[in-house]
Amino acid sequence: MMSLKRRLLIYDIVFYVLPLYFLIGALPSTAIDVYTPREVFVENGTTEILHCSFKSNQVISSAASVSWSFQPDGSNTPAITIFYFSGGRPYPGDIAQFKERVLWAGDLNKKDASIKLVKAQFIDNGTYTCDVKNPPDVGVIPSSMQLRVVMKEALPQSNTGVIVGAVIGAVVLLVLIVSIIILVIKRKDSTHAYEGGR
Repeated sequence: MMSLKRRLLIYDIVFYVLPLYFLIGALPSTAIDVYTPREVFVENGTTEILHCSFKSNQVISSAASVSWSFQPDGSNTPAITIFYFSGGRPYPGDIAQFKERVLWAGDLNKKDASIKLVKAQFIDNGTYTCDVKNPPDVGVIPSSMQLRVVMKEALPQSNTGVIVGAVIGAVVLLVLIVSIIILVIKRKDSTHAYEGGR
């Protein structure tokens, strides 16, 4: 027979711990995860999309909003808001540096909060921060990226050419090896056929 102490422990687990466990497990998270690249290089004078995506456990509501802020390189001043999106409408900031150069490029239904920076200039170098709110998901750690506006010659080179070259080289090497193996096998077979004819 079970002791009284053990029965009380089981009672506590069944009536207090398990319901609390299921209640906490059933509650949705109230946090948004925001993602941007860590660093982006842009050629001076070109247009670039500053990518920002997010994950939210809630359906995107009409109260969802996005704000982008900018802090110049080497500055100790607080970041300034350069763009705001809310209620399905973009609200470009009134900062002279970005006047008519920051445009909405996202789609909140696709969890995309990107903006387009038109005619990037060297003075645009700095930290860009994307912040997304989707009530009731408002707990968020904004994501930041470093923008580097450079001359065309200073752009990082893509590794695509190197990768394509390596793949082509590997295929050619494989075909060569298979051809040699087939040639050796045929030569061996023809030698055996000749020997058998004596």
